[in-house]
Amino acid sequence: MNGPTPEVSIQIDDFCPEKEYAALRDSGAGTGAIVTFTGLVRDSGDLTGVTGLFLEHYPGMTEQIINDLIAQAAERWDLRKARVIHRVGRLTLQDQIVFVGIASAHRSDAFAACQFIMDALKTSAPFWKKELTESGEHWVEQKASDRQQSAQWQADHDQP
Repeated sequence: MNGPTPEVSIQIDDFCPEKEYAALRDSGAGTGAIVTFTGLVRDSGDLTGVTGLFLEHYPGMTEQIINDLIAQAAERWDLRKARVIHRVGRLTLQDQIVFVGIASAHRSDAFAACQFIMDALKTSAPFWKKELTESGEHWVEQKASDRQQSAQWQADHDQP
């Protein structure tokens, strides 16, 4: 298979995970597994007492990079359908930030592709995140652990 047609949305509005799951389930009779991940705004990050986030992105480039990540995943695993939604703008605690959904013939491919895409989003896609607190704002830097996880995916791929 040449891979799924990527479905990527960068949006301000919230999304419905149930609707996204239903769309993944409609990916054909060869689908045997669906894995989804939904990220939420939590009250801590670099700082404690986080009251919300503000996310920005580079329009056009962000979508292209995510499409490329899906294509990379399709080269490594048997994907039937892939969906990525990432919100931007101001978000409050427990708001949904990101959705990654994968439909595949096999669960191992679906799990691996979903984790790969989510890990790669953290280091490859041009998003900027600002934590909002009662005492001010703070731009979040990329974490060493995220870079390490992304590098591990690349190292695993480079091995014969």
